[in-house]
Amino acid sequence: MSELNPPQRLLMGPGPITADPRVLQAMSKQLVGQFDPWMTAAMTDTMALYRQVFRTENEQTFLVDGTSRAGIEAALVSMIEPGDRVLVPVFGRFGHLLAEISERCRAEVHTIEVPWGEVFEPEAVEAAVREVRPKVLAIVQGDTSTTMCQPLANIGEICRGHDVLLYCDATASIGGNDFETDQWGLDIATAGLQKCLGGPSGSAPITISPRAAELINARKHVEAGIRDDSDTDVGARIASNYFDLAQIMDYWGPRRLNHHTEATTMLYGAHECARLLVEEGLDNAIARHALHGRAMLAGVQGLGLDVFGDVEHKMNNVVAVEIPDGVDGDGVRAELLDDFGIEIGTSFGPLHGRVWRIGTMGYNARAEAVLQTLDALEKVLRRDGGVAAANEVYA
Repeated sequence: MSELNPPQRLLMGPGPITADPRVLQAMSKQLVGQFDPWMTAAMTDTMALYRQVFRTENEQTFLVDGTSRAGIEAALVSMIEPGDRVLVPVFGRFGHLLAEISERCRAEVHTIEVPWGEVFEPEAVEAAVREVRPKVLAIVQGDTSTTMCQPLANIGEICRGHDVLLYCDATASIGGNDFETDQWGLDIATAGLQKCLGGPSGSAPITISPRAAELINARKHVEAGIRDDSDTDVGARIASNYFDLAQIMDYWGPRRLNHHTEATTMLYGAHECARLLVEEGLDNAIARHALHGRAMLAGVQGLGLDVFGDVEHKMNNVVAVEIPDGVDGDGVRAELLDDFGIEIGTSFGPLHGRVWRIGTMGYNARAEAVLQTLDALEKVLRRDGGVAAANEVYA
């Protein structure tokens, strides 16, 4: 069998996106042992970088080894005990995911919903909090299935007022949209590299507030074989070993508990994603995503295409485009990929086959990528009109 030789693609869908070449270069570096002093120093440096990315002072800010869903599962399974009430405001596919994972943790899950393409008003969230009285409120900031970005500042205030832990999935939004962990009162937030951070999927940055860390440590059970005489089991054991944040916090902390072997190459990539973002400046990166997101929005509208959802609340980094009547949406996507090497996405559930999702995020939040995508889309749409009609005559 021959070695892998992937084709050149411009990934302009909702993620993953084309990785920044500097991130790929960082990931090509040689491995170092997980307890080598250089490696533990790199881990500590990565924690400091992600405190800046999340805009937090949380000591417990690190990486969960796995895709963005690994971070989500680690957060929820480490917070939730069987029978806990969890409230999930659902405005797209990934709200449903938070509800499902919470159910798998054997929580008593309550949901509220708005139609896809809308976001929640804080009054609706507060009314549900008063009614349900949850232990945890789990919410997505940016749901790529709808492209909507949920405002969070008031929700954090609501949760604090009712002593509710607030978890946020910021996978699709962080780095390209405003995100303020401490200012908004978030207890745990998780992300992924494959969107606005400009890297590959496979590492899940996470930040944990002191009160959430206290809750998690109240369930600490260090596994046999690595525990010592000072380790005493407390509380109900976290249901997952791999996603046990009580042990993972000790792995990243001064104790360096040998919980698992760090994904070294992914750490290199995650470190470079954060370093580049901090070097650019978070405000500058958000402004860059906003600029190129506006350009893509104007471009698709200039092609006479309608945009799905409440544009006022859409993410900077992705737009959902209504597929025109009579146009083969999957056929257009296939032509873009086959003829131009450009990938755009469709969506899920009620939006599958109804919209294209076009991303402008991370390394692809730049004018060349936006203009190249719009030029190719215009050519394909024209071909599907006049050229297709002419071909039918000649057939």
